[in-house]
Amino acid sequence: MNRNDDRLLPVLLTCVQAVVWPGAELVRGDVPPASALLVAALVAGPVTAALALRRARPVVALMLVAAACALGAGPLPVGAMAVLGTAGVALALFTVATERDTFTAVLCVVALAAWQLLQNLSLHGLSDRDGLDLVLTALLYATACGTGLLARRTRRARGTAERMLRRAETERHRLPAAERRRMERELHDVSAHHLTAVVVTAGAALGLRDRRPELAAGALEFAAETGREVTRALGAVRAPAPSREEPASPEERLRALVAGFRRLDQRVECAIDPLPDGAVADAAYGIVREALTNVARHAPGAATTVLCRYGDTRAEVVVTSTAPPDGAAAHGAGLGSGRGQGFLRSRAREAGGTLTSGPTAEGGWEVRAVLPGRSAAPVEASVPGSYRLAQVTAAVGLCVQPLLPVLVVRSQTTSSGSQVSAGVLFALLAAAQAVALLWLRRAPRAAQGVLLGVAPLWPVAMAVGQYAGPVLLPLALGVLATCVALAADADAAGADVDVDADRDGAVSGRGPHTRRRSWVLASAAVAVHAVAMSVAVLDRGTELPDWTVPVGATAGVALVMGAARWAGAVRGRRELVARGAREERLAAWTEEAVRDAWAERRRIAAGLETTVLARAADMVAEAEAGRLDTAATRAREALAAMRALLDTVRAGEPGPDGPELRPQPTLQALDLLARQCRATGREVEIRLTDRVPERLPTAVDLAAYHAAETVLAAGGEEPAVVELDVEGDTLTLTATGVPRAGCPAVRQRLAARVAALGGDLTVEEPGAVRLRLPLAGARVPEQAGRSGHEEGAR
Repeated sequence: MNRNDDRLLPVLLTCVQAVVWPGAELVRGDVPPASALLVAALVAGPVTAALALRRARPVVALMLVAAACALGAGPLPVGAMAVLGTAGVALALFTVATERDTFTAVLCVVALAAWQLLQNLSLHGLSDRDGLDLVLTALLYATACGTGLLARRTRRARGTAERMLRRAETERHRLPAAERRRMERELHDVSAHHLTAVVVTAGAALGLRDRRPELAAGALEFAAETGREVTRALGAVRAPAPSREEPASPEERLRALVAGFRRLDQRVECAIDPLPDGAVADAAYGIVREALTNVARHAPGAATTVLCRYGDTRAEVVVTSTAPPDGAAAHGAGLGSGRGQGFLRSRAREAGGTLTSGPTAEGGWEVRAVLPGRSAAPVEASVPGSYRLAQVTAAVGLCVQPLLPVLVVRSQTTSSGSQVSAGVLFALLAAAQAVALLWLRRAPRAAQGVLLGVAPLWPVAMAVGQYAGPVLLPLALGVLATCVALAADADAAGADVDVDADRDGAVSGRGPHTRRRSWVLASAAVAVHAVAMSVAVLDRGTELPDWTVPVGATAGVALVMGAARWAGAVRGRRELVARGAREERLAAWTEEAVRDAWAERRRIAAGLETTVLARAADMVAEAEAGRLDTAATRAREALAAMRALLDTVRAGEPGPDGPELRPQPTLQALDLLARQCRATGREVEIRLTDRVPERLPTAVDLAAYHAAETVLAAGGEEPAVVELDVEGDTLTLTATGVPRAGCPAVRQRLAARVAALGGDLTVEEPGAVRLRLPLAGARVPEQAGRSGHEEGAR
């Protein structure tokens, strides 16, 4: 909502108030006194201005609106402030609930209701009035606050989903580059340590061949062993299995960074939580590295603490250093470029967080970054306890203020009768409904039962309290609470469907027993409230025929509750379609990221096949044949080929297979799939038992990977585990933590892949699925990691 809309609604409320009063009086020919018009104008002006600025200062706007309407209600006639005093306060409360935290919103509702109640008591005293107006006022405030909290939660959920999609899109481009950097780093280590050592050792042995011939035998043995080690290491680089040790995790990288600064005689202590690979981990690493570098430059020898905490809603990175020891010389103080603080803030901002830095009270320096957590929720500053205490103190002072006139104004004599006021009974029934609604999400059936049990008590309270007001008004409170419960139930029933993204987003229902139970609940609610309404109307007496009362009550209640159910079902289906669209996009981006990273891996692996590995094998053969000079030549050729391959990797140029191959990922790509899922905020673990062979039949290899991909793409925020095992001639894939794997659309896709191989599919509750794929009869690739991938290429 923009600023024009913020101003439009308050002006509209003021115009409606002007139509109600003094407009209605003028139409009847009664001209209000000029003093009343002046007071109304003085009240309407501040109220309109406060409501127009309600988003910037919602609590202040609420106080101004309530105070202005209360001051104007005294000298003005009844109804002169009805619209601004009800709709205006409700709008201000709604804004407080949407723009501020839950504690502040609830405190405002309680304080405002208590203030209004105590003000009426101080002005009018206790009486035998039914007090229904107070119940309706409290209900209005609670409804406005609850609607605002629901709107804020919906807005935050939508924002979290959008941020998660943005994170997934970022990681989609990052995963191929990260895989390329990983392989480049591994290739560089192989070339720097293994092949270079062979060249140096062989060269030294050849140079001393005449004087120390024994060196040649050692060099030949070293060349053969190193060649075999190169082949093994390059094989692990080419196709790392998910069950093997993965590259260093963000936690290990941070600990290695701290260890490096300790070797520079820096006193650094750390407490680091595990972080998922991704933008947040990169930002945390860069912030810690820059902060420790600044400590080494400007405060060498200072005691430093590195704290990294990763939670559901936020990740905190704090680097705190003490003052440097006396006499410590800052030799690197002039080496910086002056851009470090800007780089720190930009790193945090790019990851979706904030960063602050400054001196500490002890004379040191602190860098504190707040980054998104697992759920990608927005980073919110924590509220100190002193601020909460100030809020409660202000609310208590506001509630006590109306009691001050009692000390100087004589209280009105109250009735000493023993008759229980209908307002007290209505308040108790409304409180019971409010408690039931609060438990609606946690215990829906119990809450619905309480609401249906309270509904018949409204006519009883009207009779016991001798209520003489509008007969349908108290009953409407019970109908309203039940409508909220029915709308929530229909919302859940509307969400109990599946979106088949492969069929143009068609929605298909599931859970017939759930829908049947929902309709039984709705029918029972209509019957109970229709009976209660009929009893109340007939007890009061009516000129209509008796048979028209239950018929009209049933029709009216059914219409209202049917509309509530329809609204809840529409909302649930819309949320489901939106969630399905988000999950479809997330699955598509995950698939694209893994496929691109797999293509990078295969491109570099193809270069290894035709260049480095072939020459390394020749080096081993020459060394075993005793030809040291030829083995050294093959080592130099392998080293040159490795460097050429590294240049190709850095340039991103296509390898021998070319980017047009686009091979389909196999089980060897499960590590990439898990890394992509973890980078987007979901914990995913891949487990391969020792019984899973390195070579699998091509069809089984492809089907197992796509089954795991389908299961993880089904959506959900729970930690998921995918485990693969081989028993006899059957590959078993078990996935847990996937609650939507049993949906018809997902089950159909899994069944299609399993049926093609003659396997079977079992869906277990809750959130578990098991696939069995037979290995017998399927072709095993002749070359590991080569023919199978080419056969599966698009």
